Amino acid sequence: MIRLTIPEFDSAEFDAVKEVLNSGWLIQGNNVSKFEGTVAEYVGTRHAVAVNSGTSALHLSLLALGITSGDEVITTDFTFPATANVIELVGAKPVLVDIDLDTYNIDVTQVEAKITERTKAIMPVHLFGQVAGMKPIMEFAQRYKLKIIEDAAPALGATYSLDGKVKQAGSFGDLGCFSFHPRKVITTGEGGMITTDDEELALKLRKLRNQGMESRGNKVIFNLPGLNNRMTEIQAAIGIAQMNKLKQFISRRQQLAILYDELLHDIEWIKLPKALDGRNHTYQAYVIMLGNGVDRNSVVSRLNELRIETTLGSYSIHQTEYYKTKYAFSSDEFPNARLAFEQSLALPIYPTMNENDVRCVVRELITVI
Repeated sequence: MIRLTIPEFDSAEFDAVKEVLNSGWLIQGNNVSKFEGTVAEYVGTRHAVAVNSGTSALHLSLLALGITSGDEVITTDFTFPATANVIELVGAKPVLVDIDLDTYNIDVTQVEAKITERTKAIMPVHLFGQVAGMKPIMEFAQRYKLKIIEDAAPALGATYSLDGKVKQAGSFGDLGCFSFHPRKVITTGEGGMITTDDEELALKLRKLRNQGMESRGNKVIFNLPGLNNRMTEIQAAIGIAQMNKLKQFISRRQQLAILYDELLHDIEWIKLPKALDGRNHTYQAYVIMLGNGVDRNSVVSRLNELRIETTLGSYSIHQTEYYKTKYAFSSDEFPNARLAFEQSLALPIYPTMNENDVRCVVRELITVI
């Protein structure tokens, strides 16, 4: 079976986990602090706060900014539902924007028209490992006094050139949110991280992830309601080992993406992913678009029978049952997201995948269609 993704572990991760188990210290210890410091240094922010998932990272970010009932948050229509769900969960309204089909990211030309007096934040998603158009988004945020929460869940290591300076995903907004789910470039099984330059926000996030708890000398104070969103020492130890391999993981994904491009570029019924100039695409996922005459779901089923695992690229939020029922969004507003939801196809890509596997995937894909 050629899997959609396979996390890569070696003795470094096994030894790290064994060391934690032998220590008897399983939560909020030295590994969590070290992992936070490693990610903050890599991303280029003053602070990083480890949590138990990418969804928790987004949720706590909204809470830390005080976004609540009656507020609006602008985000993309084409993303995993967690992006919209956390906005709903704090009582705010997700305001959806269609996507650019070249990158699958939010269409920045449509963002400003969605801003109202209720808008409090913009939440761009750096989908599949390519940073969204942050320059105009940052200009809108400054002009209208909005906050930016980067949903960088799939984009650790992705970069974007802003005014001649190369910056990492997660370093543009007030807050950047990462996921370490097994499909991401590095994994801790589950887990997430929030990056920020704002010391006050970092302190608030640390309270929110740990039941609202703050230590003052020998005294423990609960001065706001929080959650149990802590990362374990085991997850952090794995994360530290994975960070040591991040550069090679990204390089290998990019090599495989180049090979896919070479093998598929002449197929007229396939639209390839596009890496824009000034952006370093990490290819957390390699997502193509099938022509309108091709039944994507049948292709997924047939390839699975051939022991090749594929899936849809992502979801169109306005077409999911909950959001369609509550907000009665019109599909006419989101033609690109609708098309991507129906016709996008994520192909297998992971660091230990070899060139023969890629050739096999392409050969069987073409044969099936």
